[in-house]
Amino acid sequence: MNNELKIYNELLQDIKIRIRQGQTKAMQSANAEMLATYWDIGKIIHHQQQLKGWGAGVIPKLALNLKNELADIKGYSERNLYFMVQFYKEYSSDHLIMKPPVSKLETNEIKDQLINENHNPAIVKLSVSEIEKNENYILISKISWAHHIILTQKIKNLPIRYWYMQKIATENWSRDTLVAQIKNNAHQRQGALTHNFENTMSAAQATKAQHTFKDPYIFDFLTLSTEFTENELELQLVKHVQQFLLELGAGFAFVGRQYKISISDKDFYIDLLFYHLTMRCFVVVELKNGDFMPEYAGKINFYCSAIDDQLKHPTDAPTIGLILCIGKDKLFAEYALRDIHKPIGISQYELTQMLPENLKTSLPSIEDIENEFLTPKTT
Repeated sequence: MNNELKIYNELLQDIKIRIRQGQTKAMQSANAEMLATYWDIGKIIHHQQQLKGWGAGVIPKLALNLKNELADIKGYSERNLYFMVQFYKEYSSDHLIMKPPVSKLETNEIKDQLINENHNPAIVKLSVSEIEKNENYILISKISWAHHIILTQKIKNLPIRYWYMQKIATENWSRDTLVAQIKNNAHQRQGALTHNFENTMSAAQATKAQHTFKDPYIFDFLTLSTEFTENELELQLVKHVQQFLLELGAGFAFVGRQYKISISDKDFYIDLLFYHLTMRCFVVVELKNGDFMPEYAGKINFYCSAIDDQLKHPTDAPTIGLILCIGKDKLFAEYALRDIHKPIGISQYELTQMLPENLKTSLPSIEDIENEFLTPKTT
């Protein structure tokens, strides 16, 4: 009986998974079709503007007529029609919007079209391997219209825009998150840390690890005094763990703070311990409220060895250490990591600090400002 129940539960799980997959595919298909429709409309308007010499003034008229004649259909406001024209101009090749006939083409056929049709120089310049790796033509169809509006308004460089698309698709960024990441130049910070990954990991693991970490990390969700302790920073990061994990990036699972490890009857405490679900390894994080010092590398190397012995599963990748400090000398850091045998990265962090006490006292309070406006003036 128990065996039959087990088989039934497995069947139920399989069906639930398939239903969710179907829902996801249906949503993706609907989004791709909507984008294709918007692209077509943008193309029609743009070509008529070019052919007839119509300016932007035709768009308000179209929006009003569409509203009157298709009252039950939303999404064709004046503002949206402007964006549709812009959307077409940004991606003026059919294959980038993933029309059904093109979506069935092999990668090499798409590559040949990209090279032969000089519609999109930024894509043409990509090598074959980059085209196959990034699949920019598929990415466009996966991103929501709202995300596209933000991207086309804020990111003019196409390769950089594709980088953000990839992050939206893989890390499920909301619109607010996307705006925040663009503001903080996430594409420039990714993989910029000092590390020894090439010497301590396989080539594939090293590449994955490098693209997982950033430098610097932006902790603008924290507000600390000008003189803070490492413990205060640690407590604040744990208090705002959701924002902290968002800044770390997809795949990080929080294991614990002041994680205890015992060696030869002595206890040691790791500031923060994570497990990365994609890299399949533990990540030891040490927080420093000053500049990087060489002895930090030896300490975190020790912690990584202990985690590898005590927690690491045989199928896990080696534990990675991450030192977060306020500042670092790049050459100094490289020397410190040169003969370390565990994979370690060194990054800086930035945060919003509170005003110094002496400056606070010199500024008017809310009550002072209110009283200033409420008090009658005499001449």
